[in-house]
Amino acid sequence: MSFDIDGTLEVGDPAGPIPLEVVRRARALGYIVGSASDRVKSDQRALFTAHSIELDFIGHKHTLDGVRERFHRATRFIHIGDGDADRHYAKLHGFEFYLPEDLPEDGTIGWIF
Repeated sequence: MSFDIDGTLEVGDPAGPIPLEVVRRARALGYIVGSASDRVKSDQRALFTAHSIELDFIGHKHTLDGVRERFHRATRFIHIGDGDADRHYAKLHGFEFYLPEDLPEDGTIGWIF
């Protein structure tokens, strides 16, 4: 599961609608979790470290293909982001794509957990 930051997560600039608890929940459930943002990797790393969240990968949305290659045994690839570039690169690299406000509710079709 890949998260954009700005406009997506509550700690983004601008802040997005997804609380960090969603990231923590994914980690607790054993998901492979990371960030794919336009921010430089050191900024991404610092942000998650400041919130005591360990990620499996940190990168950029245009390099999601590398995430697929690195974690090729995963059965589902999801990217959550707020922009056209997020949608473009997610689809280009075979990820399901969700806008933050369109995340499926728990237990519904497309549910992420």
